[in-house]
Amino acid sequence: MKNNKINKIILIIMSICIILPILNLIIWSFTERWAWPDLLPQTYSLRAINEIFSRKSEMIQLFISSILLSFVVAILSVIIGLMTARAFVFYDFKFKKQLYFSTLLPFLIPSTVFAMGIHVMFIKWGLSNSILGVIIVHLIYSLPYATRLLMDGTMAIGNKLEEQAQVLGATQLQAFTKTTLPILSPVILSSLSMSYIISFSQYFLTLLIGGGKVKTFAIVMFPYLSGGDRNMASTYSLVFLGITIIIFSIFQVAVSKINKNISRDFYGV
Repeated sequence: MKNNKINKIILIIMSICIILPILNLIIWSFTERWAWPDLLPQTYSLRAINEIFSRKSEMIQLFISSILLSFVVAILSVIIGLMTARAFVFYDFKFKKQLYFSTLLPFLIPSTVFAMGIHVMFIKWGLSNSILGVIIVHLIYSLPYATRLLMDGTMAIGNKLEEQAQVLGATQLQAFTKTTLPILSPVILSSLSMSYIISFSQYFLTLLIGGGKVKTFAIVMFPYLSGGDRNMASTYSLVFLGITIIIFSIFQVAVSKINKNISRDFYGV
C-alpha cells in the first residue's frame, strides 16, 4: 500500500514536470511580451501562428523532407544496429572488445569535435553539402543508441527459440522472423523512435555537413530558439512536439499490426 502511494506521488510529479513546460509553450505561442514579475502576459499576439500559416506550403514540404530523412536514418539504424547486436551477442571474433568500444565513441566524443573532423573527411569524399552526407552523419550519431538498446533486448531473449524452430525444420531467416522478431519488436520500436528523434532534432551536424543546402525543421526552428524570440520559438516547438507524437503513434500502430500478423501466421491466433 505504501509503495502504491509512493508510485502515485512519483507519477504525479513526473506528469507535472511534463505538462507545465508544454503549458508554458502554449501560453508563449500567443504571447508577444511577458515580463517579470507579472503573472500574466502583458501583450498577446497571433504573429507566430499567422506566420506559420502564411508559409503553409513551404512548411509542409519542410515537414515531409525532415520526416523522410529522419525515417531513413531510423530504419538504417535499426537494421545495422540489429545485425551488430546479434554479432556481438551470439558470436566470438577477433577484436570484438575493440569493435564494441568503437560503437560507443559517438557517446564519448563531443559533437563539435566529431562534426569538425567528419566535415573535413566529407569534403574530401564529396559528401559535404549533400543529403547523403547528412544521412550518414546522422546515422553515425544515432547508431550507438540503437545498437545499445538492441543488444540489451537480444541478450534478454537469447537464441534458444530460434534453435528450437530450426530443429523443427524452419530456416534461419524463418526462425528469426517467426520467434525472435515478434518478441523483440518493442525494443525495435524504442530503437526506431530514439534514432528518429536524434535525427529529427539534430541541428549542428545538419547545418555543418549540409552546408545550409539541406534544410530540416531543426534548421528553421533553431535560430528562433537562440535569437530570443519566444513567441516564434514556442510555436515551432509545439509543432515539433505534435509531429513527433504523430510519428511515434504511427510507429506504435505499425508495430502492433505487424505483431498481430506474425502471431496469426505462426500461432494461428
